Amino acid sequence: MTEPFRTTRRVEFVDTDMAGIAHFSNFFRWMEAAEVDFLLSRGLMVSLTWEGQRLSFPRVAASCDFLRPVRFQDILEITVRVLRIGRKSVTYGFEFAKGGETVAKGQISAVCCRIRGEDELESMEIPPGIRTLLEDR
Repeated sequence: MTEPFRTTRRVEFVDTDMAGIAHFSNFFRWMEAAEVDFLLSRGLMVSLTWEGQRLSFPRVAASCDFLRPVRFQDILEITVRVLRIGRKSVTYGFEFAKGGETVAKGQISAVCCRIRGEDELESMEIPPGIRTLLEDR
């Protein structure tokens, strides 16, 4: 749907387990960070004010398949794609590579919500302007 967005992350010592392999949970943090990088590149954010309304895109689903281990000091190339834009939700696909070899693939789905009061969320259609920024460039 969209041109892929690319960013990188270094596997830090704190990201590894006793075997020196990156712990699986870090891939979810890296997907979230790559999503934020992608959104910033489009002038957006996961929580923002849009046309006078406070909006947020909380995640409703996340998954990741691990194909090869990565270790301390490895540089990961992360590709982000918008896989689907629904009426109220967006699904991102993530591909992690090391040296050109795919090491993991994941997805995150988020729903557009209006923030009411301190903590009440109400799902809503993605505003046309946001939809345009998420689509092909």
